[in-house]
Amino acid sequence: MRRIIELALPALVGERRLGVTSVVLAGGEAPGKKWATDLRAKLAGVPVTCAIDAAAGYVSEIGGKWTAGQVGVAVTAWVETVLGEASGADTVVWAHNLGLGRNLAAAGAWVRACGRRGVRLVAHHHDWWFDNRWQRWPEMRRTGGRSLAAVARTIFSTAAHVRHAAINRADQRVLAHGLGARAGWLPNLAEAGAAPAKAAVGAARAWLDGVLGERAPVWLVPCRMLRRKNFAEALLLTRWLRPEAWLVTTGGVSSAEEQGYAAALQKAATRHGWRVKLGALAGPEDAKPTVAALLAASEAVLLTSLQEGFGLPNLEAAAAGRPLLVRTLPNIAPDLAEFGFRFPQAYDEVWIERGLFDVRAETARQEARWRAWRAGLPRTCRAWATRPPWWDAAGPVAFSRLTLTAQLEVLAHGAEASWARCAPLNPALRRWRGRAETETLGVSRWPRGAARRLGAEAYGRGFAHLLETAPGKVADAAPVRIAEEFFRAKLAGENQYPMLWSLTP
Repeated sequence: MRRIIELALPALVGERRLGVTSVVLAGGEAPGKKWATDLRAKLAGVPVTCAIDAAAGYVSEIGGKWTAGQVGVAVTAWVETVLGEASGADTVVWAHNLGLGRNLAAAGAWVRACGRRGVRLVAHHHDWWFDNRWQRWPEMRRTGGRSLAAVARTIFSTAAHVRHAAINRADQRVLAHGLGARAGWLPNLAEAGAAPAKAAVGAARAWLDGVLGERAPVWLVPCRMLRRKNFAEALLLTRWLRPEAWLVTTGGVSSAEEQGYAAALQKAATRHGWRVKLGALAGPEDAKPTVAALLAASEAVLLTSLQEGFGLPNLEAAAAGRPLLVRTLPNIAPDLAEFGFRFPQAYDEVWIERGLFDVRAETARQEARWRAWRAGLPRTCRAWATRPPWWDAAGPVAFSRLTLTAQLEVLAHGAEASWARCAPLNPALRRWRGRAETETLGVSRWPRGAARRLGAEAYGRGFAHLLETAPGKVADAAPVRIAEEFFRAKLAGENQYPMLWSLTP
């Protein structure tokens, strides 16, 4: 979210119709000092203050023995304090990722407090709690989500002062089915002319050399350590296509539930001596390069995510002039194509010969985890969670449809040995391997007209237009209908991934 805010907030400040005169960063965790300083420098003298309270953070990580009621009281008081005397059209609340459901009390408090004051609220949805995150349902029930309908009414509020912004058209269409013009499409901001200076790129390359202890090609994954980022696939591609390269990821672990995945991956990398550096930018910000500088200093960029809301690294790689190897995700690929982007190394799946992992053990593991996951769904949703189609398929299996345990079994084989067995299954990778060896992988061209859709002016206009849209009439049942449409799609077998059924690696 901080990356989105640092890119988009200057665009909102620059939009005349919004008339921004001050900014308050409100949340459960204070931003880093360097990040906040850099943000202030981008806002042309507009004062920026912070309002931080642990009660506004993820409920599961607040700590102590707070009950749901206590969290609700504390976060409501905090929201009231943040808003202070604000009222009417002079104030806008830009609320990020309420759809994750990590603090339903905060989501409800913002909607109610803004409603009483006549303050407009934009609920900006980047990710959803029901998108392969159903392990959170028990947590949500413990912390105020009494029913699916109650959660839907909180997240998909139909209050007249609330607008909903989606970052891809697929989500916006579902929202619009119930909310009409109150739901807008606000794709993430990106611009071609934002490449760092040569000195910054050189410093980033020198920093990488120091971190790795040698001068070697770097293939970069500019992401936090999350299971859905599917890092093992990025490592497999790097070892197959550019064996001498280091795979480097930028962000660290952002929540306690991701610790097990990150630890298992790091343990395997250490044991096997793989050329991988995880979370290179984690920890204190001092003396570390920016993500943009690291992108420009790397030989190639990878984005192997199982799911994404927008795919900002796609555009950042294009802006940096770096080759990108990227999984084609059906909810974002049409949007990027509409903007005019073409990605020469886009692929659907990496296919694996079954003999490279213990098929019997993996089948049993997947069946056990799927049944436990399905049993944990709300009863009304279980019928929508259909059987994974790859269970009934013969022949090679997609690497993305394996658990991390099986993925690591594949990686444990020598890179050349596994490549020899899988190369015939992946003809596109065979072509890219030759290009990687000669450093001639294709670079995504930045489309001439993309700035009109994705630049700062377009972003500011889109945000202002959404705010100014007349609310129109919305049915009381709209939130539940929206939720059910999302649930049916997200729970379908083809949209399931074993790595996301369980927090166990």
